[in-house]
Formats: sequence, C-alpha cells, structure tokens
Amino acid sequence: MLGGFLAFVGMSVAAGVLVTAAVTPAIAVSGMAATSGINMFENLPSYLEIDELAQKTNVYATNSDGTPKLLASFFDQDREEVTWENISQFAKDAAVAGEDPRFYEHGGIDVQGTARAMLTTYVLKGNTQGGSSITQQYVKNVLVQKAELEAKTEEEKEAAYAEATDPTPDRKLKEMRLAIGLEKKYSKDDILKGYLNIAGYGGRVYGIQTAAQYYFGGVSAKDLKLEQAAALLAIVNNPEKFRLDRPDSETNGANTEVDGKVVPYAATKERRDYILDSMLKYKKITQEQHDAAIKAPIAPVITEPSTGCSTAKDAAFFCDYVYWTILNNEAFGKTQDERKKLLSQGGLDVYTTLDVDLQYAAADAMFRFVPQSDPNIDVGATAVSVQPGTGRVLAMSQNKSFSNDADELAKGNNYTAVNYNTDLDYGGSSGFQPGSTYKIFTLAEWIKEGHSLNEYVNAYKRSDWGTFNDSCDGPQSYGGGFAPNNDEGGNGGSWSALFNTVNSENTGFVAMAKQLDLCGIRKTAESFGVHRANNDPLQQGASSILGTNEIAPVTMAEAFAGVAANGVVCKPIVIDKIVKQDGTELTPPSAECAQSVDPKVTAAMAYAMQRVMSQGTGSTSNGRTDPQVPMIGKTGTTDNNEATWMSGASTKVATTVGVFNVTGHVNLRDTYFNGTQAAVIRHQIWPAIMSAANAKYGGDGFPDADPSSLKTVYATVPDVRGKSIQEAQQLIEAAGFGFADGGAQDSELPAGQVSGTDPSGDAPRGSLVTAYTSNGAMVLMPNVVGLSEGDAKNQLKGQFSVKTTEVEVTDPGKVGIVQSSDPGAGAGVKPGSQVTISIGKLKADKPDKPGKG
Repeated sequence: MLGGFLAFVGMSVAAGVLVTAAVTPAIAVSGMAATSGINMFENLPSYLEIDELAQKTNVYATNSDGTPKLLASFFDQDREEVTWENISQFAKDAAVAGEDPRFYEHGGIDVQGTARAMLTTYVLKGNTQGGSSITQQYVKNVLVQKAELEAKTEEEKEAAYAEATDPTPDRKLKEMRLAIGLEKKYSKDDILKGYLNIAGYGGRVYGIQTAAQYYFGGVSAKDLKLEQAAALLAIVNNPEKFRLDRPDSETNGANTEVDGKVVPYAATKERRDYILDSMLKYKKITQEQHDAAIKAPIAPVITEPSTGCSTAKDAAFFCDYVYWTILNNEAFGKTQDERKKLLSQGGLDVYTTLDVDLQYAAADAMFRFVPQSDPNIDVGATAVSVQPGTGRVLAMSQNKSFSNDADELAKGNNYTAVNYNTDLDYGGSSGFQPGSTYKIFTLAEWIKEGHSLNEYVNAYKRSDWGTFNDSCDGPQSYGGGFAPNNDEGGNGGSWSALFNTVNSENTGFVAMAKQLDLCGIRKTAESFGVHRANNDPLQQGASSILGTNEIAPVTMAEAFAGVAANGVVCKPIVIDKIVKQDGTELTPPSAECAQSVDPKVTAAMAYAMQRVMSQGTGSTSNGRTDPQVPMIGKTGTTDNNEATWMSGASTKVATTVGVFNVTGHVNLRDTYFNGTQAAVIRHQIWPAIMSAANAKYGGDGFPDADPSSLKTVYATVPDVRGKSIQEAQQLIEAAGFGFADGGAQDSELPAGQVSGTDPSGDAPRGSLVTAYTSNGAMVLMPNVVGLSEGDAKNQLKGQFSVKTTEVEVTDPGKVGIVQSSDPGAGAGVKPGSQVTISIGKLKADKPDKPGKG
C-alpha cells in the first residue's frame, strides 16, 4: 500500500503540494517551494475569474399599495444571491463544521482531509472520498457553472459537468492550485459567502437563499433555524441524495423505520445530525441547542418556485408579452440566444407596467362571461388596457390558460401558448379583423382633410360605388362586387359624418371615403401606430376602411389611447424598470411617445366618439360602467358576426375587448354562452374593466371640438330644371350632394324633364337633394296683364275658367284693363283650373266732410 501511495504521489507531484500546504498556511499562500515537483505545481494556473452567479430573473407587477408583486421567474439555476449579513450564522457554522472544520486555519487546502481522501481513493481502492476544502469546493462549483452556462444543449451541459467534476489527479491538482490562488485574493468570509451562494441544493435549486425559501415555506436565509440550516447544508454534501422535495425517494431514506418508528428523510436526517454533532464539537452551538435540534424532525414546506409565465396564472399572457419584449430587443443582446441567456441567468429584476387591480378586474370579467372552450365554437376573447400618453399596458387577459407544455396543450382548447392580444413576433397570432372600430381612422382623415362632422354624404346603398381616389396606387374603381350593407338593413340615406359615426353606418363611411384619399386613410391609421399583426403592409382598398386588416388588440387599444391623449401616440410598453444584480439599471424599451396626430383632429374625433357612447352603438357598455367619467368609444362587428369588439377610453385608460372565432366560422349572434348572446358579451366585459379603471384613475373631460369641425358647410344646389333625371343626378352628386328621385309631379315642362329640386338654392353640403320630374300635366299661364277684359277672356277661354274682380285705379286709361292675374304669368296651371283676373275701375271722388259752424 505504501508503494502504491508513493507511486501515486510521484506521478502527480502531490508530494510537493502536500509539503507546501502542510508547513504552514502562510507558506502555502506565499507560494514558497523548493522541489521541482512543487515548481511544476506552481506553474499551474492560479487565477480564477469569479463571474457573476447565474441568477433567476424576477418579473414583478405593482400591488395597490405600490409594493412589488412577483409574477414569475426565468432561470436555468434557481438562485438568488444574498450578502454575508443576510445569511444565518447557523448556516455559516454548519457549512464549516460539516464540510471543512479547519477552513479558517488552512491556506486553501485541508492537508489532512486531502491525504485521507487520496489514501482511501487511490491506494486502498475504496469509495471515492471528498476531502476538499470549502475553497476547493467553491472552485469546483465556479468551474462547473462556467462550463454549464457555456453549454447550449442539455447534452453539452451534461458533458461539461462530467468533465468539470471528473475525479482525476490532474483535475484535483488544478483545483488545489486555484484554491490557493483564490485565498490570495479573497477573504475567508467572502469565500464562504460565495460557496453558500453557488452551491447546489438539489434539482434546479441553487444558493442558500433560494434553498431556504424553497424547502422551508419561503423563509429567508438570514432567518433559518438551527435544524433548518443543518438540513440544508446536509443537502450540499450530496444534492440529489439528500434533497427534501422527493418525499417517497428511497435515496434520502424517506419513511424509513428507526427503532420501530417511521423517520421521514432518515438518510438526510443522519447527515443533518452529523453536522449538528460537528457544530457542538467545534463549539458553534450549545448542548441545549444541539439536543433540541436533534429532536426536531425534518419537516420541509416545499414552496414551488415561480418558473416561467404559466406560474403568473391570470397574468400569464402579459408575462409572456414581457418575455418576448426582452427577446426581441437588441438592447438586451445581439442575438436572441444572448437575450435568452440574460433572462435565464442574468438575475434581473424586471418591474412591469401591470396594474394588479385592473388585471384582476379583466381576468375576473373574462372568466365570468366567456368559457375557455365550447363544443360549438373555437371561442376566443381578449381584453387589454393601455394608459394614454405613456403606452403602459395596465392589463392583459384572454379566455384561455397559458401553457407551453405539450401535454396540457393536447388536452383541448382550454390551453394555448398564443397570446391573442399581441403581434405574431411577440408570441401572438396573425391578428383579427377589428371591424367597425377601424372606422375611426376614416373619421380622422375626414377631419384632417377639412371636412366637418355636420357635413352630409350620400350614404344610400348602391352596387357601384365608382372610383375612389388613391394617391399612392392611383384611382381605384369598384363595380358590383363591392356593395356593403348597414347593420340595421334598409337602403341608407343622406347622413352626416357625425350620424355615421354614432350609428356605425357602413354606407356612410364608404361615402365619406369616396370623398377622401384611400392612401391618406391608411397613413392616418399608421400615425396612430396601427399595423398588421403579421407585419405585412396595411391594406388600403375601399373595403379596408370597414376593418378588414388583421390587427392585434393591443394595437387598437394603443390607437384609442392616442385619441384620448390628444394625438400623442405611444408604442405599447410593458416594462418600467430593469435592475441588474449590481443595482445598476438597463434601459427598457421606449414607448417613443410623439405628437403624431393634430389635436384638432382628435378633439373632433372625441366629440363624435363620446356620442357613440351616450347615444350610439356604445351606449350599452357606457350605461353599465360605474362610476361614470367622460368616455369615448367605438364598436365593431365583422362580416357574418364572427368577431365583435368594443374599444374605448377615458383620458386615463384605453381598453379594447373582443369576442371572436379563433378558427372556423360561427355567427356570434346565433351563439349563446350561459343564455347570453355571444355577440353582446363585449358589453359585459368592457364596462367591468372600465368601472375598475374609472374608480382607480378617474377621468377628465375631453377638449372641445374646434368650431370648424362642427360647422355646417353650405353649397349651391345646381339648377337642373329641364334636364333629364340622369343628368340631374350627375350634376347634383358632382356638387357633393346626395341624390334622390322624387318621382313625377305636375309641371308645365315636357314630361320626363326635371321640374325642380328640394331643396333648391343653398343647402348643407352633402345633404339630400330630391329631384322631381314633370308629368306634363300643366300649362303655362299666359300674360294677360294690360289686355282689355274681353281680350283677356278670349285668350284664356278654352283652357281655364275665368273669374273677374275689380280693382280701383286712378288712371282713366286703365279702366277696363287687366291689372293682375292669379296665378301669375308663367306659372304652371292645370287645364280647366280657375284663373282670376283683376279689372281696373275708376276710383270715385269722396265728398268733402261737412264743416263745423
């Protein structure tokens, strides 16, 4: 045995190491050596770079009292590093007594332990012995972490771990050399603190703080009891064998009988009690403390760590939005892999914009009114709230449970990893058609191009809308394939822009777009931050103004927030602050708020959209909101009622709510959930959320609309008398009026010619002008004034019955002459009608009045 031992010593030059380390710790630290073996040892690398520990990233919301609320964590290793002062003295003493009693005496290598381990392992061929000092173990853990964190796959990670822990003499020598070098640079307390923070405590649990919280019900490392601290340090000796979260594992002796009694975690308890004995031996605790701790059973209270967004529960989809926000932003790393590494290892504290109160209201309403799944429809529902003027997303909910787990996703439609609220690149879908909520951008362009809310358009239904102006792609013609209907049916009318908005009239908005630039409408939508969820360009054809582009709900909420913020448009943001391990901050993505829209435009929009809420299609939602503050809004329904939307805002919070088909085609007006028509559920969810928002944030009045946006603009109605009805229509519509054919009426004009309009002269631009055609049933009244009574009767005889009256004249030459006629000359009169002519009669002289005498 001695020969084998010496052979090993000679091969590994451990003799020189042991001589150096055995003389005194001071010699070991100073690097004094004489033999060639020691020189070889001294030539090994002695510097170990201590990187920041891989720590979990925590994502927080804000409670009502302003305190942070943990939503979720992301980690490869579940670790939270703590300072020396925040570690229980029991834990420090348990580590030294159980693992390295001479820790504060040696220079990085415990010679006695190392010699014992070498003899047992390499000479006696027994079980592999540790013998490593705490400093050596710390070195090994640092090397293991470096290797594992550089690995990109599980296979690479396993290989890196095996290499870093391979119990070969060469590796042990390098470890010992690095341990000595480490003690030259760091104090003993720093090394012990680093050891307690880096050590593994079973599974993905790393560091004394996380271990304390995980195994003992959230207790902090500084508050560990003696028996708890000893139990945790017992795990460090063999993390998989002694871990406490496997109650039925045979390796930790779970449910083993000792002296006829079942002892939970018997193997772990044995190791714990050994540590307690060592602590007593080295006078770290009293006999009384020791005895009480020995009697205490091992009783873990496992507190599952918040791992990934699924643990955020009702806020999981918001959490996922935060996750993708970091993954997509180059400020957090050049590549997505680098950003993932930062999330899972960087130990960030991410403070989000989420309002816990509003999120609760959104989630509660969502699950009260919409089922997660239904046998007749692949039902989806979303709700998202954004703060005007900042872009901060305050709440985000949908009717599914979030999961990335393949087994859960296979269970049915209750689970999804798709966030219906966001863009495709942010974990979302390809978007949904917003229906008539998109009309607000045509309204904005209407005001922007100088039109008035009280200006009328010809909103009669038609099959050929003709040609629309498009400054980008050239004029666009639409024939019989584009003939939108209005929800209430009917043939439309001549309606003002305000009426069209309040009542969401499709033909009214098409008629408005007919007078605008389709490219301008698209650009105006973009000025509110609107884009398609799959990043394709916005469509700008005539049908798009009715909401056929696929948009993410958070984008629509952002647009409505822009109206509420007087044209200040912000990108949606979900992160307020990011704090690194060292207390410095990373800059979160900016909302890039800018005055993108003229406040005069948004003031007019708000004027109309307030009336949507008070007297129009949004009044149902408005009436159910309590408390009341000034609010704007717009409803939306897509073709065949496959998606229904309610978007609106106070000056403080903007909210978009939708209920829709995720896949397939089902009419929501024919679908019921718990007796409620699916198409109206938006008017239950939206007011529930806005009631909470109004109660917490209030709301101010919206700015008054500029008078120019409300004026009634007059124009001259073309004189179309004598024209054909077709010519009249062209002239009237070209002048910007609505046209209606009033049918035939009595007229002296030839039958079929336009006999007149109502109104005529000046009328509100865009208002309805009715044109009438002649039936040819009337003749012109001839001019008989100045003729003698006889001549006049002769001229009228045969066409009219004549009635005469007398009128006094003073000129003898006018006696017997026709003074006037009724009807007058040129008037249309039906043949056979009575005509009255007035004949002049000399005025008689009046006698003088008798005098007084």
